[in-house]
Parts: sequence; C-alpha cells; structure tokens
Amino acid sequence: MPETVPQHTTGTALVTGGAQRIGAEICRTLHQAGLNLIIHYGRSAHQANALADSLNKNRADSAILLQADLRDHAELQGLAERAAILADDLSLLVNNASAFDSRTLAATDQQHWQNMHSVNTEAPYFLAQALHSLLRENAGSIVNIADVHARYPLKNYSAYCASKAGLLSITRSLALEMAPHVRVNAVSPGAVLWPDGNEDEFSEQNKQAILDKIPLQDLGKPRDIASAVVFLALHAPYVTGEVINVDGGRSISV
Repeated sequence: MPETVPQHTTGTALVTGGAQRIGAEICRTLHQAGLNLIIHYGRSAHQANALADSLNKNRADSAILLQADLRDHAELQGLAERAAILADDLSLLVNNASAFDSRTLAATDQQHWQNMHSVNTEAPYFLAQALHSLLRENAGSIVNIADVHARYPLKNYSAYCASKAGLLSITRSLALEMAPHVRVNAVSPGAVLWPDGNEDEFSEQNKQAILDKIPLQDLGKPRDIASAVVFLALHAPYVTGEVINVDGGRSISV
C-alpha cells in the first residue's frame, strides 16, 4: 500500500481532530502526497499550531487551522462553511476526530451517550451533508476513521462501540447515496496507540493481554492508518463503501 503519490496531486483535505496522534500523522502523510490541509482541532491549539507551522515551512501556505467543538451543531456547521470558503478545491474529508471513554451500562447516562455519538457519528454525517456539493464538484471522497471495536465490542465501552458501529453504517449508506461522484470508505484501526489516561484500565498486564490476541504480536503505528487513508483517498478510484481493518489481524482472532 503506497504511502505517497506523485507531487502533482492537488486539492485540499479537511482532517478533523488533526492536531495530534493519528490525526497528525494523517495530515503529514496527505501533505507529503501533495495535498493542502485544513486541520481541524478542538482543544489542542498548541499541537495544532506546531503542526501547521512545520507543514507551512515545508510548503508555504499549505496548511490552515480551524477550531470547532464538534459536539455543538452550530460550530460544526460553521466549520463546514469556513472550510468551503477557504478551499474551493476541497476534495477530501477525513473524519478522524473521536470521543473515547469507558462507562459501564449502569454508569452510562444520556450526556455520556450523546458525547460519544455527537463526535463519532453525528459530526461525520453532517459534515458530509454540508460539504457534499463541494466534494461532488471536485470528484472527491470521504474517509471515516472507525474502530475494529465497532464490530467486536469492547467491555464497558458500549456507548463508544455503538457510535463507531453507526459510523460504519453511515459509511456504507453514504457510499450509495453520494455515488457516483463521491466515494465514501472507512479505516478501522486496532491497537495503534494506547489511550491517554485510563492507566488503571490499560495497565502493563492488560496491554500485554491485548497484544497476545493480535496475530502480528505488536502495536500498529500511526503511519499504518495514514497509509490506508492515502490509499483509499488517492489510489482506489473504484473502491467505495468499504472498510479496511488495520489491526494486525486482531479482527480475525476474536
């Protein structure tokens, strides 16, 4: 799976949650492929500015930052409107931003449920709706970042898993509705980066137990996810409605 494309690739990509971790690697890889970037961030202003500065030093005026709270529908719509104004050549939407938190069934309230779904399910859907016309004009595509646990649930993460399962359904539904002009696909990561926080839940013993279930016996790397995004966005013109698991084989060893 190629990581880059020739430098004549043009267009602009909007990457949500692009300031750090996997999102930042997606931004760097797409930038290396020749795309300009609109990097969305929520609260990671410092990381977002550092990333944009590094990309713009490499290629002037190639990365722009936009801040929005994806849980707020008005801010979500504003993000789409500003992106469309800033880049009439927008050809790729990467819905990478994600809310991730554990709650038992007994501890899950409506606010927690809504937080998971507003970021993981509603935001990708309504960004696709708002940017559909522009993506259609530019023969563009959408890549959603899902999770292998959308299909193989993780204990005490029922609201999160449900939201990512919804994202898989949205991926396939929009692939039908937005065809033939816009392709819609998804990447489902497995164990790539350990979550920030949750030290008790992700103890060294628990981490090893997770690795023991992965046929390739190792964590993935952010570039593995970024490479899959580049493949679907730029190298797969006859692929739509598909989900690529990037999980070291975890999904076949359940």
